[in-house]
Amino acid sequence: MMSSDSVLPLPENPIIVGFGGVGVDFLAVVPSFPKPDSKIRTTEFTFQGGGNNGNTMTCAARLGLKPRIISKVSNDGPGKTMLEELEAEGVDTSFFVVSKEGTSPFSYVIVDNQTKTRTCIFTPGYPEMVPQDLPRANLLSALDGARMVYFDARMPDSALVIAQEAFHQNIPILIDAERPREGLNDLLSLADYVVCSENFPRAWTEASSIPRALVSIILRLPRLKFAIVTLGKDGCIMLERCVDDEGSHIEEMDVESCLTTLKERKDDSTAMPTCIASPVTKLRAKGIEESVCGRLYYGASEKIPPSELMDTTGAGDAFVGAVLYAICANISPEKMLPLASYVAAANCRALGARRGLPYSNNPCLASFTE
Repeated sequence: MMSSDSVLPLPENPIIVGFGGVGVDFLAVVPSFPKPDSKIRTTEFTFQGGGNNGNTMTCAARLGLKPRIISKVSNDGPGKTMLEELEAEGVDTSFFVVSKEGTSPFSYVIVDNQTKTRTCIFTPGYPEMVPQDLPRANLLSALDGARMVYFDARMPDSALVIAQEAFHQNIPILIDAERPREGLNDLLSLADYVVCSENFPRAWTEASSIPRALVSIILRLPRLKFAIVTLGKDGCIMLERCVDDEGSHIEEMDVESCLTTLKERKDDSTAMPTCIASPVTKLRAKGIEESVCGRLYYGASEKIPPSELMDTTGAGDAFVGAVLYAICANISPEKMLPLASYVAAANCRALGARRGLPYSNNPCLASFTE
C-alpha cells in the first residue's frame, strides 16, 4: 500500500506509542567551543522542540507512521510550544499530562562549528511524571490498536507500568538505550528490540568489545529479536537472533572475525549508506561459553561532505525513528539499516534535532525500500 504522495510503503498498522522525554532545545552555533571565563558570540541561534521521545516520534510521523506520545509538560511557554510543534507534525498529543505548575524540560545546545560537535546542557522538567499521572483508562486508550511501543528509558517508574501493560497485550517494545539508567534493566527484560549508543553495550555487559557485548546482550535478554549499536560516522552493527533448527548444520564463527569479514566487503566507492550481512551463523565470543545463532550486520553510514555537515543533534533519534518505521513496514534489515542511516544523515544537514528530518515523499527514500 502507498499513500498518495509517499514514496515509502504505508504500513498496514501505522500506530505507535512513544513514552519518554520531550523538551525545548535552545541551539547556539559558535565558531568554536568557548574557553572557561570567556565571552563569544553566536553565528546562529534558534529554538525548537527536542527530547529523545519527541524527536523520534516526529521522525516516525514524517515517514508515515501515526505516533501517540505519553509524556508530561507544564502549562508554560515551552510546554505549549512543544505541544504545538508535535501536533503540527501529526503526532497525537492527547495523552500528555499538563501540569498547572512547575517548568517544562529544556536544553541549551552548543553547536561547535569547528569540530562539528554538539554539547547539551539539560534541565529536567518539574514535577516529573509518576505512575499516578496516567489513569489506567488513559493508558489502555493510548495503547489501543498500537503496533509498537517505544521507550527512551526516562521516568522509569511510569515507563515500567506502560511497558508491563504493552507486554501483557503482546505489543512489541523497542528500547533506546543511551546509557545505563535506573530501572533500565526491568525495561530491557520486556523488550523485543533495542537500539544502543556506542558506549552502552560495553558499559552494560562489561565485555571488552562491541561485538562481544552484542552476543552477551542477546544471551541475557532472551526476548530480543535484534540489538543495534549506532556508531555515528562509523555506521552501525546489528545482531539478529535466528532460529537454530535442530539437526541443521550451521557454521560457527568468532563474532570479532565475522565483523572483520563484513567490513572487508564494504564498498568504499559509494557515499551512500550500505549494509553487509553474514549468513545465519553460530556466533561465539571470547569469554562467553554459550554461542548465539544469528546474523551479524554491518551498516556503513553515509559520507557527508564537511561543507554539508551542520549539526549532529538528534541524529540518533532520527535513526531510531526510521527503525520504528521499518519494523512497522516489515522492511528487511538489509534495507532498514541504510534507510535509518540516510535519515540520520539528512538530519545532520540542518540545525537542530528535527529541521532536517525527511518526509515520506522525499524521492531519495525510494531506493531504500525497492
